[in-house]
Amino acid sequence: MNMRLLLKPACLILTAILIIALPSCKSSKTIAVEEGWELLAERKVNFVRDKDEIDVTSTSQFTGIQFQVQDRDVRISDLKIYFDNGDKLEPALDEVITAGQKSRYIEFSREGRIIDKMEFKYRTTGSVLKGRASVLVFGRRFGYRF
Repeated sequence: MNMRLLLKPACLILTAILIIALPSCKSSKTIAVEEGWELLAERKVNFVRDKDEIDVTSTSQFTGIQFQVQDRDVRISDLKIYFDNGDKLEPALDEVITAGQKSRYIEFSREGRIIDKMEFKYRTTGSVLKGRASVLVFGRRFGYRF
């Protein structure tokens, strides 16, 4: 049997698989982090009241944090920041952060503190059909001159 006749159906099947599979592959995002800041976490936020606990693995000291919201608006209703020495900070926070914007800067120490974990209560606002929001959490590194 002719080898070309055997390869032709296999090539068509492989091409069909690639056409179906490629659109489902997600492209990776590049996140630009300003000098003096460190990306601590990124989370997708549900539409119902969502509670996330984020363990911070960085051993750096931070003077404060800030959130950046992508894709959809997010309502943040509660935040708790736990430090390595057992202290807890609960800043008053109940605001909607618009997609593409940053939250206010939440300062917790000019001397710098090591963050153990953070707890958020938040939800994506708007239409479920348009997808969920992403929240990026940035920490301002201690000792960096702005």
